[in-house]
Amino acid sequence: MNRTHNTSSLNNQAELCILLIDENVQRAESISCALNNSRYRISHLASPGASLLKQVDEIQPDIIVIDIESPSRDILESLQAISHFNPKPVVMFSAQNDTNTINQSIESGVSAYVVGDIEPVRVKPILDAAVARFREFQKLKNELSDTKQQLASRKTIDQAKRLLMKKKNMSEDEAFRAMRKTAMDTGQKLDDVAKTLLSILGTL
Repeated sequence: MNRTHNTSSLNNQAELCILLIDENVQRAESISCALNNSRYRISHLASPGASLLKQVDEIQPDIIVIDIESPSRDILESLQAISHFNPKPVVMFSAQNDTNTINQSIESGVSAYVVGDIEPVRVKPILDAAVARFREFQKLKNELSDTKQQLASRKTIDQAKRLLMKKKNMSEDEAFRAMRKTAMDTGQKLDDVAKTLLSILGTL
């Protein structure tokens, strides 16, 4: 599966395609009618027995809506893989109201877990909430990832700086200026220069 996912369509008023997992064709039609004149459109209907990963790979929906008696282990594992490699909003309607099932579903990437059958009139506001929650979660996840990357880069730069000070008998300021000059001269990022220095000086 493609790890990267373009969430830009979730940030504007573009039409959003839904993969609906439901055995009830009539209910799917009523949901489709309820979503008329909205940004949501059911692009594909599949049964709970179909391979969810295969459906998502082939259809590339913007949102997944699942109506099921109880989420199976296969579905939860598939949702976990989707959440990891190709995240998207997931809404699950289920008869199961026990805390363990709800927690497992949320941990697997479900944005909104709704106990009970799908009621067409409720679908649009539930989708709106799921998309908003998903968008906010992805924003926080990206910010956390950026922060971790910045901390890792800073740690690498500090390690290279200390090694340069030790091996070349430089002051901290001299070591940093030398690394920064190398980065500017070679058009590299400072942490890439640091990684190279650690590799070279570490073997001396």
